[in-house]
Amino acid sequence: MSAKTVITSFVLASALSSALVSIAAAGPLSSAEVEAAKAAKKEKCFGVALKGMNDCAAGPGTTCQGTSTKDFQGNSWKFVAGGTCTSITTPDGKHGSLTAM
Repeated sequence: MSAKTVITSFVLASALSSALVSIAAAGPLSSAEVEAAKAAKKEKCFGVALKGMNDCAAGPGTTCQGTSTKDFQGNSWKFVAGGTCTSITTPDGKHGSLTAM
């Protein structure tokens, strides 16, 4: 086996490994994660997550956690401290919402 073949195989294996990790991270929140957030008195807040940093519900064309396609996407949510959602102001002057926008 040539050095070029070994390096190419290594690069492909690394790329595949990275892709699998990304897919695993983009899955829905586990029930344990949701229960922990509720126990910590957190609430779902729509329209406040940065691109790719949402906790779930990122709308059509996305799978779930970490899949929002733009900053402050109105149909994606992030867990925030209870009672703070509607007081969060985004750079464009909008506020977080307890329901999808």
